This record gives sequence, structure tokens and C-alpha cells, in this order.
Amino acid sequence: MPWKHAIGDPWGSDIVVKKGRDEEGRFGLMFKKIDTFAPPDDLLSGLAAKMADPGAPDRNNPDIPAGFTFLGQFIDHDMTLDTTPLSEQQQDPQATTNFSSARFDLRSVYGKGPQDQPELYDPGNPAKLRFATPNGFEDLPRRSDGTAILSEPRNDENLIICQLHIAFMKFHNTLVDQGRSFEEARRLTRWHFQWIIVHDFLPHVVGQDIVDRFFIQRGPAEPPKVKREFYKPKNPNRPMMPIEYSVAAYRFGHSMVRPGYSLSSTGAGPIFGDPQSDNDLHGSRPIPPKFKIDFSRFFEIPGVPGPPLNSSRLMDTGLAAGLFHLPVPQVVPPEPAPPIVSLAERNLLRGKRLGVPPGQDVARLMGIQPIGNDELGLTEAGWEGKAPLWYYILAESALRRGGRRLGEVGGRIVADVILGILDVDRDSYLHVRQGWQPTPPTAPSGVFRMGELLKFAGAA
Repeated sequence: MPWKHAIGDPWGSDIVVKKGRDEEGRFGLMFKKIDTFAPPDDLLSGLAAKMADPGAPDRNNPDIPAGFTFLGQFIDHDMTLDTTPLSEQQQDPQATTNFSSARFDLRSVYGKGPQDQPELYDPGNPAKLRFATPNGFEDLPRRSDGTAILSEPRNDENLIICQLHIAFMKFHNTLVDQGRSFEEARRLTRWHFQWIIVHDFLPHVVGQDIVDRFFIQRGPAEPPKVKREFYKPKNPNRPMMPIEYSVAAYRFGHSMVRPGYSLSSTGAGPIFGDPQSDNDLHGSRPIPPKFKIDFSRFFEIPGVPGPPLNSSRLMDTGLAAGLFHLPVPQVVPPEPAPPIVSLAERNLLRGKRLGVPPGQDVARLMGIQPIGNDELGLTEAGWEGKAPLWYYILAESALRRGGRRLGEVGGRIVADVILGILDVDRDSYLHVRQGWQPTPPTAPSGVFRMGELLKFAGAA
């Protein structure tokens, strides 16, 4: 299921409603001075029902290939992977003390390393990550029930993110084959991943102008300095995740999901379907040969002419039909009956429950002219002139950017948090003293994006 982080309440996300709006732990607020927005539940549920996209073919986004939908999911899983033991979580229910901080360090791929998680590594060469080949090509090692042996099980939710995960494994192994040690190959793989986030993912989804806003350029031999605006965690050694980001802004990706994708010349299928069927793209099984991915259908690959076949869906207030019929979430204790199977309804109600502020108030605090509810189409009296932040950000994209990228409120929140987390990580490529760029053998054209990573890894 794409962007499945919407299912379940992440541990500690209720901190601002349980402990106070100034409190920080694993989660916190960017905009602490703005009150929560709590419209009636029936108004939120009614709005969610209106967000179903009838499937019009003109919703293609020509500026963002579909690969970035799943790269965004992969980035989120790496950022939100938490390995804090359950016993410590139970002792600290609001996650104020014991939690794994957000980092872009590919923990989702490397786990705890070859010493502590040897099952992820090649027993013949523990410097390399382990593959299986049940159908004659690289797949994840799997248990007898088909589930993958992974540090991050969410990366086996569908056959697209599964094969994106494999591509990063192959990138690492290629570096080892070139004579790099495990530590050097891991460091370089992490830095290339971070580079792609800054130079490929963010320019596509927020725009290069917004990315540039957060950098102060220094000398040619020095890395740029990040200029954080509103993301300023109290403890930079354990940076919190803002709920305005995790519960609203970063969920723009839900609007990018298409009903189905073409993975190869022999295999296409719906992303949502019957998990017992062989014809949809569900994961937790060996990759069928017909669904071995051709990444040129998802990203621009050097030497492959033409745009990728699969585009993302425009960012707007519509969601693909399959997102309104999700499986009943398996949570303990179970959710009250009847279960909510609409992703839009889950998002809107969760924003209210976790204390997310309204879109217009966030825009004003950021110095941006807010969009009024009349223009947003929220005319019922119960809204009181305000809009849920998630809905506001999607509507802002549609109204101000034609749905091709995020608007200023959404784009600045996403860029501020992602670049801020890279900035506080002293091991990120942004803190290499003499500056760092992908090496010429990796990017002979002088440009390094996902296509170059996939080609170097032998995945495309």
C-alpha cells in the first residue's frame, strides 16, 4: 500500500494534545503559538467523501514521473523508522525521552549492521547485502510465508517500493565490488541517497526555488549552509518530527498515487487489489517475473529517450478510488466500529485528534497570503473560515501550481523539515568539510539523480 504510514497512530504523536503544545519528544510542533483546529467530525467525514477522484485521465502530472511517488514513500520509511524497544515505548507513552531520531541514514536498508543483523548480509561476504534469486533475478530474502527479511517491513508493501529498496542494496554492493570496505560503501550510499533527496526529489515536489530558499552558498570548496526557518527542534541531537509535517504536509504523496502502473512490457496491474490475486502489485511475495521492474518507466534514465511511461497523479484534493477502500487496519486495541477505510477520512480526523493547526493560520505565520475558504470550496458555516492543514496544502498546490508541485505553504514546510534534519545530522554529506559531490565515475554527465543511481547500480 503506497504511503502506508497513514495507517495507525505513530508512537508519541499525541504529545501536543497530552503534554502541551510547547512539548517536544519524538514528535512536536513547528508552529507552537497557533491553536489546534477542531471542526465537527461529521464535517471532516463529509469533506473526505468529496475527495474521491472519478479517475479522469487528465490528472497526469507531466512534471513528476511516478517513481517519485515511491521514492517519497521510501524516504518516509527511512525517516520514520523507529527501533526503540517496546518496553521503553511503554514506559514513555508520549515518546519524550526514549526514541530513535529521524535521520536519512538508510537504516531501512542496513538495519543494525552485519554484526547485529547478519540475516541482512551475504554470509559469503558480510560487506555485501544479501539477495535471493527465486526467479532468476535479485529479490529480497524471504521467509516461507513470502514476507521479506528486512529491517523495515514497510518496504515490502508493494512490488515497486520493494524493487526500489533492492536498487539501493545493489548500489551498495557495486561499491563493494569496486574495492570499497563495508563502512566506506555504506557512507557513500548514504551520501548519494541524501544528495538525491536534495537535488532530485525536493526540486521535483517543491520546486528548485523553494530548495534554494533554504541554502546559503559559501565558498566553492565549502558545503552550503542550511538556513532553517520554522523547523528549529529544541534538542538538535534528537530532532523531533513536526506533526504539521507528518500528519499534513508530507501526506501530499497520497494525492500522487495512481490506481495502477505498468512495470514492464509484460506486466501492469492495479496498486490496490485482491492480495490473493497474482495480477495486482501487492508485496510480501517473491517478485513475479512479469513484474520485474523496468525503471525507465518510472525515472529518467541516462541513454533512454523519452519521458517515463508512468507519470504521477497531479497534487490536488482528489485521491485515487482505491484509497477509499483500504483494508481494515489491524491495531491493538481495535479502532471503534465501524472501522474507517477511507484514507482521506483517516487523515482529516487524525489531524484534528493530534492538534494540527489550520492552514490559513499557518500561512499567516509564515508571511504568506492565505487562501480563503470560498476559494477552497469550504462554504459550510461549521468551518468558521478555516481549513484542515492537509486539505489546505493539497488545494494550494492545485490552485497556485496547477497541481504540478506543492504550493508555498506545503513546499516550505516539507523543505524546511527535510533539509533541517539533514542539517542537524553531523554525519550527512552537508557537513563534509571540503564539500562533497558524487564522483565523476558515478555521474559522468556531471549530474547525479535517481537515473544515474539506478544505472550505476545495474538496476536500470
